[in-house]
Amino acid sequence: MTPRAADRARYDRATAHLDAPLALVDLAAFDANADDLVRRAQGKPIRVASKSVRCRALLERVLARDGFAGIMSFTLAESIWLARAGFEDVLLAYPSADRDRFAELTTDPKLTGAVTVMVDDPAQLDLIDRARDRDDLPVRVCLELDTSLSLLGGRVRVGARRSPLREPAQLAELARAVVRRPGFRLVGLMAYEGHVAGVGDDIAGRPVRSRAIRLMQSAARRELAGRRAEVVRAVRAVAPDLEFVNGGGTGSVQHTAAEDAVTEIAAGSGLYVPRLFDNYTSFSGRPAALFAQPVVRRPGVGVVTVLGGGYPASGAPGADRLPVPYLPEGLRYDGQEGAGEVQTPLLGTAADDLLIGDKVWFRHAKAGELCERFDELHLVEGDRVTATVPTYRGEGRTFL
Repeated sequence: MTPRAADRARYDRATAHLDAPLALVDLAAFDANADDLVRRAQGKPIRVASKSVRCRALLERVLARDGFAGIMSFTLAESIWLARAGFEDVLLAYPSADRDRFAELTTDPKLTGAVTVMVDDPAQLDLIDRARDRDDLPVRVCLELDTSLSLLGGRVRVGARRSPLREPAQLAELARAVVRRPGFRLVGLMAYEGHVAGVGDDIAGRPVRSRAIRLMQSAARRELAGRRAEVVRAVRAVAPDLEFVNGGGTGSVQHTAAEDAVTEIAAGSGLYVPRLFDNYTSFSGRPAALFAQPVVRRPGVGVVTVLGGGYPASGAPGADRLPVPYLPEGLRYDGQEGAGEVQTPLLGTAADDLLIGDKVWFRHAKAGELCERFDELHLVEGDRVTATVPTYRGEGRTFL
């Protein structure tokens, strides 16, 4: 029996009393992935990206482990919800225009002490000021650095279009604006190198493209390490008491941790290890989060149909954004139908061993987005479900 076949047997036994569709997290794999992140972080604390987890129980579980400290959230409403739930260090990774939530944030000392907001433009400070009363509490602020790699005199850009702040002088100028402005405290700096941390460099069947990606990422790491160090020096000259400099992501943990200027690492997807993280040379993890769909039809030899399953991930459209049939091994999509809204045909010799009601296990393309499809996660230890916990959706929270 292959390791994957053994996992399938465990998951089927653990969930034999449950009807699909359902989602599970294998806690042994989840914990092993957490240990691997800590090892790669080389002693620097890991701030957990909540968008990649979207389950309070699992956020609590990982933050109870040595090597993890704080949350990186994705909306202001989520940040406030988490802070009210007892999470004491929440960094909002994206600017917000939620005036009602800013009004709530700035009138509660518990919230202003726990939540740090992201800015990269003075207009965002203006929006916060308009949302609050004059005498409200000061807001903790983090600045974001654009990490993209610029080539050929700026004619070619590699990396996400995030912050407009790229050069040390630009960050220092905004830092001075924050420091001089009543009602704000500059406490952090963030730089997320998604083109390094979030792009696989070992694509099956694409050796030339894989080599090009590795060359790009090597150049990007060198350029960013130097520029990030200069930016940190420039910002610290304005705000000597800067509390943290955040960088990295699951795919670049060990590289970012090696930079002296960085004080903490962001990661989250590496806990679940979705399919987009199969194509990395820098690390390998254990798939921890899966979902099951039931077989409801057997249209012919070598074909079964499962209920639903059309759960594409965000990003540029493509086949790599679809879930992948994982267990049993050897199933694939029908090229004419793909992953369907209400039914999904699957092809392969493994289909002939599946009966009506059997489960087919899938891996989502991205991590936390799986939780937008399910109200709960069944936590598996060995071949037993030892707990069932709500996702954000299961708690009635869909923040985006």
